[in-house]
Amino acid sequence: MSVEYGGKSVYGAALGILMLEARFPRIHGDIGNATTWPFPVQYRVVRGASPDRIVRHDPMELVDKFIEAAQDLVAAGCDGITTNCGFLALTQDRISNAVPVPVATSSLMQVPMVQALLPAGKKVAILTISKATLTPAHLLAAGISDPDRVPIFGTDGGRAFTRCILDDHESIDFADCRQDMLDAAREIVTTDRDVGAIVLECTNMTPYAYDVRKATGLPVFSIYSFLKWFHESLVPDRFNLELDDPRAGLL
Repeated sequence: MSVEYGGKSVYGAALGILMLEARFPRIHGDIGNATTWPFPVQYRVVRGASPDRIVRHDPMELVDKFIEAAQDLVAAGCDGITTNCGFLALTQDRISNAVPVPVATSSLMQVPMVQALLPAGKKVAILTISKATLTPAHLLAAGISDPDRVPIFGTDGGRAFTRCILDDHESIDFADCRQDMLDAAREIVTTDRDVGAIVLECTNMTPYAYDVRKATGLPVFSIYSFLKWFHESLVPDRFNLELDDPRAGLL
């Protein structure tokens, strides 16, 4: 007879997502749209953590609120924690030291791994929602040992993407957002021919990852690619192993 053990409030939703407090619309592909994920997730909104406050100011002022929400997600049954803003890399050490499960605060944490995949002479570029406020401290907190070697591009000067999200508009023209992403993508490949891959810092950029890939021809890594990998460690795929049959797996 199989014995099952409890200890959680919720089962079947292993990934917990810490959300900024915002009202802008979230389309399919956005981390805050639950239909984006091919697996169940749990959310907690961190009150007072607006996009403007986290991206344009110091998120460490609210780190205790993020820790409290992360602990609540763990108590509710989550086996891994993430956030919906790449700028929260600054909180990585504080949150990970406060909960007993793995924490992946930022898409930027992919940069060292992606760099290791590239041939000599090629480098990773970061595309961010706010080039003006993404600092070497954010990159160091994400595990990027030499921030000066990572080129950063932004959508700061675009039509809608940065302005509408950071100022939390309740209506957004997503066609304009897509064009902002395409413009930034083309700037990357025309400015620096040594770029071999792109990491999208902002979790709201995932819906446009395909467009960026098509426009640049470069591999594109997003919070979606990161969290699918992360979730696979929390809930590994199961394979049919007929161990009583010595021929199993050989056909």
